[in-house]
Amino acid sequence: MNLFDLAGRSVLVTGGSRGLGREMALGLAQAGAHVAIAGRNRDELDATVSDIEAAGGKCTAIKADLLDANGPKSLVANAVSALGWLDIVLHAAGHQVRKPLAELSIDEWDDIQAIHLRAAFLLAQGAIRHFRAKGMPGKIVFVGSLNSHIGIANVGAYAAAKSGLAGLARVLSAENAEAGICVNTIIPGYFHTALTNDLFADKARHDWVMSRIPMKRLGTPQDLVGAAIYFSSPASDYVTGAEIRVDGGWLAT
Repeated sequence: MNLFDLAGRSVLVTGGSRGLGREMALGLAQAGAHVAIAGRNRDELDATVSDIEAAGGKCTAIKADLLDANGPKSLVANAVSALGWLDIVLHAAGHQVRKPLAELSIDEWDDIQAIHLRAAFLLAQGAIRHFRAKGMPGKIVFVGSLNSHIGIANVGAYAAAKSGLAGLARVLSAENAEAGICVNTIIPGYFHTALTNDLFADKARHDWVMSRIPMKRLGTPQDLVGAAIYFSSPASDYVTGAEIRVDGGWLAT
């Protein structure tokens, strides 16, 4: 099982203090990585650090705002400073607004693009420059969406950002494969997190979602840990530009 051992690896997880990012950070720490988690809420960051350390892992918290134009660049620099170097960047931070595109404000559109697409680009750019300066391989893992494959009403800005993210991952993988830098994407299905509370408060919408999932259950944050470890570990050293769907069979049907 050494293929999945992350001992000695340093990982930055954005959105690592809550939801899906938090659970992946916990899993990566349990696999042996020193994890730096980034988020905007200091209390949530501190609570996650305590949980990871209580489980025997190593974790560092970095307060960061990815909506700020300089936030992603500063975050990479701060993570390198805190950990000594970076081997892996996992971008799990997210933001959502549910309304028809005809009703969406430009500020709402811009915020969603900023955190899902602009931040992904800037984080990857900073990480790649770090990997290349050190002459070392590296891993970049994005969290994508079903919305980059199918159209779902009322999440148009999010779908546009995640579709752009899919293209970004492909080009980054093509440009950096020769240097041993792997860029891959996890595609979650429907998970009940803070981002989907409003969705599942609507019984009709909840029932429609459940009717589309062949496994007949929502995903749990723990369901993403295996994919996160795989894309971060030596097991995926010859895998780049790939996606793993963790969706209970949604896109297959």
